[in-house]
Order: sequence, then structure tokens, then C-alpha cells
Amino acid sequence: MEYHIEVTPLALELLSKVKDKREQQGLRKRIEQLKSEPDKQGKALSGVLKAYRSIRALGQRYRIVYRVDKEKVIVVIVGAGIRKEGDKKDIYRILNKFFSD
Repeated sequence: MEYHIEVTPLALELLSKVKDKREQQGLRKRIEQLKSEPDKQGKALSGVLKAYRSIRALGQRYRIVYRVDKEKVIVVIVGAGIRKEGDKKDIYRILNKFFSD
């Protein structure tokens, strides 16, 4: 069974901030791979983001955060960005702030 991919406005905004076109293309390609068995990819998150999963993209630099809706057969991409612990532009920091407001 193939899942449909849905990208939120926040995720689109975060993806547009990736300036390197090759990196953007690599992120899109990794997102497309979520169409097949998304619940077996990545890892479950905790805290405010406990309903979401995260996969690595482009080596270790980027993370794509998503939610799987099995009833509607969709994968909702909520964010994508660089993982840089302690940095204000860290993807988890941005999403934690967004979901806790």
C-alpha cells in the first residue's frame, strides 16, 4: 500500500529556507520514500512531538519530521531542517516552539 504525502505550510516554509537546490532535491527525494512503509522508517519522538516520527536525510545533517495517518493513508510532513543541537535554527527547537504555543 502506498501512502499519499501531504506537506504542511510550516514544512513548505522550512524547506524553502534551504538555499542549496541539490539539498532541497535530496530532501524531496527522501520525503517521497515515505510513501512506502512510513511507520517502519525513522524513529518515534517524545515530549511535545510524541505523535510524530523523524528520519535523517542527506547524511546526518537534516531531519524530516512527520506523522502517519493510517486511516486516511497519508503521511503529513510537518517540518524539515538542519539538526544542530543548541542552535536556535535546530529543527526540533523550531517544532517544539511551534507545537507548544
